[in-house]
Amino acid sequence: MSRIELDRVVVRAATPGGPQPEVTVLRETSLVLTEQRVALVGPNGSGKSTLARLVNGLVEPTGGRVLLDGTDVARHGREVRRRVGFIFTDPTAQVVMPTVAEDVALSLRHHVKGREERRRAAEAVLASYGLSDLADRSVHTLSGGQRQLLAIAGVLATDPDVVVADEPTTLLDLANSRRIADLLLGLDQQLVLATHDLDLALRCDRVLLVDDGAVVADGDPVSVVDHYRATAH
Repeated sequence: MSRIELDRVVVRAATPGGPQPEVTVLRETSLVLTEQRVALVGPNGSGKSTLARLVNGLVEPTGGRVLLDGTDVARHGREVRRRVGFIFTDPTAQVVMPTVAEDVALSLRHHVKGREERRRAAEAVLASYGLSDLADRSVHTLSGGQRQLLAIAGVLATDPDVVVADEPTTLLDLANSRRIADLLLGLDQQLVLATHDLDLALRCDRVLLVDDGAVVADGDPVSVVDHYRATAH
């Protein structure tokens, strides 16, 4: 597994027109994540998505450093993003091409140079996720579950070392939530998962509870989830 390190990281954000010029989104945080499956839980606005996005540089720290196997994420963002795949809550944020096969092929553009070779590689990826029949389908005709599966297939097509998923099941029905959860938790890659689904968090190796911009509990899933349930208000 990779070593994800947050070294005294602070994240502040500007608040235009607000009573304060900026607010602290994530208080000073130091962590080392080496487990295969790490869940981040907490209420809306707690900072868990910010913490997740630090791992691949979608959010940069105001202070401190984020390191992936010793590489500074802020200073070497392109290199890190080749190793860290990111799955958004809403797949429309990353499914951008007209057809299913074209969308996966776009993900492969830096790995497979020839157009025909990319098409064949994209078809192989789709087959591995049971999406072959949708290859030439418009992405706008897909169901929510199909679209999220396509987004994940596009991320995994590049074989990242780490997968970060920001509430990937929130917009899905129960059946598709289970399908996506089983897929993510079965990955060989290291997974950092921000989620409201506590049953999903319980299937991870380590859980961090984030509240009011701080990690307030960190440890085995049962203990942290029980603490969250007991203190939620």
